[in-house]
Amino acid sequence: MRIVSIVAERLAYGIGLLVAVLVLNFFLIRLAPGDPVQFLIGEMGGASEQFVREIRASYGLDRPLLEQLGIYLLKAAQGDLGRSFYYNSPVLDLFLSRAGPTILLIATATVVSLVAGTVLGVLSSRRPDGVFSTVVTVFSLIGYAAPVFWTGLLLVILFASYLPIFPVQGMRNLALQGNAFTVALDIAHHLVLPALTLSIIYIAQYSRLARASMLEVLGSDFVRTARAKGVSETNVVFKHALRNAILPVITVTGLHFGQLLSGAVLVEAVFNWPGLGTLAYDSILRRDYPTILGLLFFAAIMVVIANVVTDLCYAWADPRIKTGRQSA
Repeated sequence: MRIVSIVAERLAYGIGLLVAVLVLNFFLIRLAPGDPVQFLIGEMGGASEQFVREIRASYGLDRPLLEQLGIYLLKAAQGDLGRSFYYNSPVLDLFLSRAGPTILLIATATVVSLVAGTVLGVLSSRRPDGVFSTVVTVFSLIGYAAPVFWTGLLLVILFASYLPIFPVQGMRNLALQGNAFTVALDIAHHLVLPALTLSIIYIAQYSRLARASMLEVLGSDFVRTARAKGVSETNVVFKHALRNAILPVITVTGLHFGQLLSGAVLVEAVFNWPGLGTLAYDSILRRDYPTILGLLFFAAIMVVIANVVTDLCYAWADPRIKTGRQSA
């Protein structure tokens, strides 16, 4: 029952947050310089004042700002995120056609960074003064300092010129013929470099955090008691210590989800990954208000979902949260 109450509380909080995000982003985008109608007219080579007024009226841009906001919120509550100014297509349809690759990229990078970072941190904590721990520390410093786009460009140069093992463009080979399993393998092959690029910086952070947390937990009384009872070192580390040490890593993973979304935009641009990154870039340049608002709304939904999942993982790792007990 405690888990159900946690989910209900976070979802209620998330709905209020989504409404606030919609309102805030609506005003921020309108205050930004640029006019979507002038952009469209410029691509058309010019138009009369009457035609410009008709375009503004068709998009509802001639109405007062508060009225535009009210209409947008009412439609959003009904699942209508508007129609793209530039693509002349429902925003929701644009998302549905491009959200899958972005979600796949983010989910893969999250799992890889969380698992790899935690394992590296745990292994390096067992011998904090050893060679392996030093190598992990150096890797974490370099990985954390390297920008995502720079790492992606280096991987493109490496695997396009010197080690042509992985493809560096696109999501799949369109010329490939085969069953669903063959297509899945091809997508996974194309996914390696984008997911690695996006996850390296987080592997570095999680390894450092897991190492510090494990060192603290391994010095606790319950760990010394387990060792005194003759429990094997593997069980001490992975069964007793890790479950307590992973709590900070879970918390930070949830906080980093928004950064993963922004990093995915850069990664998709570098590897020509057909997700929401290219759509976001083009929409910002063209002042496509409905599409930009929809992208920000989608990002807010993903962050809310990530926070709920983080709370559930936290409750799984810490039994005190399940029962509602708090530590003294």
